[in-house]
Amino acid sequence: MSRYRRYDGGDPLAAPVDLAEALDAIGQDVMAGYSPERAMSEFLRRGGRDQAGLDDLARRLAERRREILERHDLGGTMREVRELLDKALTAERGQLARDITMDDDDRAFRELQLGALPSSTAAAVTELSSYDWQSTDAREAYEQIKDLLGRELLDQRFAGMKQALEGATDEDRAAVQQMLSDLNDLLEKHAQSDGSPEQKAEVDRAFAEFMGRHGDYFPENPETIEELLDSLAQRAAAAQRMLASMTPEQRAELMELSQQAFGSAGLMEQLSRMDANLQALRPGEDWSGSESFEGGEGLGLGDGTGALQDLAQLDALSDQLSQSYGGARLDDIDLDALARQLGDEAAVDARTLQELERALRDSGYLKRGSDGELRLSPKAMRQLGKALLRDVADRMSGRAGARESRTTGMAGEPSGATRRWEFGTTEPWDVPRTITNAVLRDGGSPVRIQIDDVEVAETEARTQAAVALLVDTSFSMAMDGRWVPMKRTALALHQLIRSRFRGDHLELIGFGRHAEVMEIEQLTALDARWAKGTNLHHALLLANRFFRKHPNAQPVLLVVTDGEPTAHLESDGEVWFSYPPDPVTIAHSVRELDGSARLGAQVTFFRLGEDPGLARFIESMARRVGGRMVSPELDDLGAAVVGSYLGSRGPGTSYRDHFGDWSGGRGFWV
Repeated sequence: MSRYRRYDGGDPLAAPVDLAEALDAIGQDVMAGYSPERAMSEFLRRGGRDQAGLDDLARRLAERRREILERHDLGGTMREVRELLDKALTAERGQLARDITMDDDDRAFRELQLGALPSSTAAAVTELSSYDWQSTDAREAYEQIKDLLGRELLDQRFAGMKQALEGATDEDRAAVQQMLSDLNDLLEKHAQSDGSPEQKAEVDRAFAEFMGRHGDYFPENPETIEELLDSLAQRAAAAQRMLASMTPEQRAELMELSQQAFGSAGLMEQLSRMDANLQALRPGEDWSGSESFEGGEGLGLGDGTGALQDLAQLDALSDQLSQSYGGARLDDIDLDALARQLGDEAAVDARTLQELERALRDSGYLKRGSDGELRLSPKAMRQLGKALLRDVADRMSGRAGARESRTTGMAGEPSGATRRWEFGTTEPWDVPRTITNAVLRDGGSPVRIQIDDVEVAETEARTQAAVALLVDTSFSMAMDGRWVPMKRTALALHQLIRSRFRGDHLELIGFGRHAEVMEIEQLTALDARWAKGTNLHHALLLANRFFRKHPNAQPVLLVVTDGEPTAHLESDGEVWFSYPPDPVTIAHSVRELDGSARLGAQVTFFRLGEDPGLARFIESMARRVGGRMVSPELDDLGAAVVGSYLGSRGPGTSYRDHFGDWSGGRGFWV
């Protein structure tokens, strides 16, 4: 069986949500120290290049709320009553002046009675309730006041009643009174029920009978008494908030006028009874709030209550968009309510964000650890690493004299793996794979090879490399904005080695007050460390231990730092810290660097910052071991480190020969 529903907006041919953009933004924030959960929330708040975020929707809700309050006031009904009263008085005075048959004393008494009316509209209407009108037009205007008040009071609790009862007869008004009486009986029966199956069945039966008799008054057609209660309580609570939002004078006049609704106090008594029942059954509604209306466009009681309902709905939507409560999900957003308040386009934007959040959680990019916290999964790390590596390649290929390396290895032994041919590829074709691709694609004879069918044999270097990337995690790296570029660099190099140089070994070592070996997930999620200290000595100890574990691999030492060594390990394992740098700390660091040189390490220092003392120190360290120093801009750090690593893989090939001088004059050879 097929089911159909109304199309609810959006471009049916639109591309799926862009997870790549979201993942890149989330990865950047994670590397800046955000948790993945917070990073995802921040992206959903900001939105993407072509996607409105939660903050934009919240701003539009706030503007809509401000517009309602600044445009309207709550005196519309009072002004309408005053106009009808003035109309009645004018018509009556005209009739008294024209009626030549009237006794002069009677005329004088009536004129005195009209002239002595209180200035309060409500008091004047009340005082005139027993007045014997001489003018037919005046009597009709006064009757319109009573009819208007009754319809407005009903419209406060039942949207649309003002229009529905326009021109109603006495029988129609009596039917409304009966509906209210029956409704209150039903509400009280429900309140008295103890929840047992028998009493629940009795309440359901009473509800069905009530809807059978009075269902025409409820066009929303509630299917259960709970649905009926929800709609009635929301409207009644808004009516109470409207009353609280009026000035004390407006409130007093309205309460006095309410007694004249339909010519008696009976309607108000039933409505007050209904409000009390609803408040007891739905105490969670906001029955006591208020708003400050500042505009000049008057609202009647029904329209004013509708405005208060709109404000309550806007507040609820703002809470949903804020996602500030426990267990918040974007699926909590009421799309129908958002469309009513801001239009279909806003609902489409919110739906897209819901789909994006769902896709991020379901795609495997985020996973929960044993502690229940979200983390970037290995799949996400690979995806983010690929994006960073592409950025590195773009920067390297954009430099004068530089080219992007597309080879897996430099010297050319087949690795057994293949990959798609790309422009600039120099490896030989893998003929069996290429022909197989063509046959699977076309299936015809003769075989027709297209460019997309071509695969080439990957090669790898004959000499493996053991790469130690030492990254400074000291206070100054975080303070001076070098934290995220450092992490991006580590992730790009990690991705390159894991995907293109799988025979190489990589050790990531972070060094601040002390040093530690880190997995890439640990490093990228590392919060800024505010403890002072740059323990290069400890980091070199760990690097040399790593090199000794791989005696048949070419050692490659890459050091990213923005400060001279200010800490070292003592013989008992304790950290010694001193600033300015102590000569003993320098000596310990130099001794371990000499150990790296004896192991045959190719050494490159990447100096960050403009400190001339640091430049002199690193230059002397690099010269001591026949290494080199590069001073890249932060945006070029990843390209500099990856380029140095690739240069180290070509035996007999210098860094400058392989990549050209793309350091912008800031790097130099020592």
